[in-house]
Amino acid sequence: MNIKKMFIQFWKSDNNKVSIVRDVVVALLAVFVILMILWGYTGQWFAAPMVAIESGSMEHPNSPFGRLGTIDAGDMVLVQKVSKMSDIVPHGGLIKGAEAENGWRSYGDYGDVIIYKPLGRTDVSQIIHRAMCWVDVYNKNGQTTYTIVDYGIDNATSLTIPQLGLYNRDPGWTHSGFLTKGDNNEVIDEITDICPEPVQLNWISGKARFEIPWLGTINLFFEDVLHGKNTVGNVHEDSMICLGIVIAILVSIPIILDVYDYLKKRKKPEQGSN
Repeated sequence: MNIKKMFIQFWKSDNNKVSIVRDVVVALLAVFVILMILWGYTGQWFAAPMVAIESGSMEHPNSPFGRLGTIDAGDMVLVQKVSKMSDIVPHGGLIKGAEAENGWRSYGDYGDVIIYKPLGRTDVSQIIHRAMCWVDVYNKNGQTTYTIVDYGIDNATSLTIPQLGLYNRDPGWTHSGFLTKGDNNEVIDEITDICPEPVQLNWISGKARFEIPWLGTINLFFEDVLHGKNTVGNVHEDSMICLGIVIAILVSIPIILDVYDYLKKRKKPEQGSN
């Protein structure tokens, strides 16, 4: 018997054990294909291509029911790899009028949302915030100056940018990098304990591409159980309701198919008796 005939017999077999093996093979192939698509799209080969959102720092006020289109606690976000500075489009300065039409808009505002390791550390949770601008830091003769092209600042010894929470301040940064901020935060990360230095390129895991709403709550639940946290508490009620509806639909599909198959088999003998 050739391999083709053996494969056909295996695939069409009604034997319960063979059916179980076949279902497992199909499930594994489906997972493999999905992973290959995700890895290929994100460039994160053999690494986690997505992250679950733990906090509300990227939320927007007055979000509609279900909070689609913005990054909220309980969402999953695909992480696309970046390899050079030009891969990231920052929010920039005050974008108005015609300039706004040319800006890269994602998740409710302008500019790319990046995922980075604070200070390059791997022992703390990654941060997912918007890249606001790039700052060049210079140190000459013991004096530090800052240049931020997006805000028209050139070799300043102190910074005043209200949109970033900076008021006549010398932040004391030691190197150049991206300034980042959560859409729901008032100030940039780099003047807080979140990440007190500009974000260097090699700290960045990637940029957010494609939001999968609500499903990240499942991941947060297991993380909370394993590490004694309470990140699920950050997920809004409407997101929990939407997740419940999704789970109910997914659970009901195989049940409906089984009931349909049962009724179909039960109907056949009745038709044959006529």
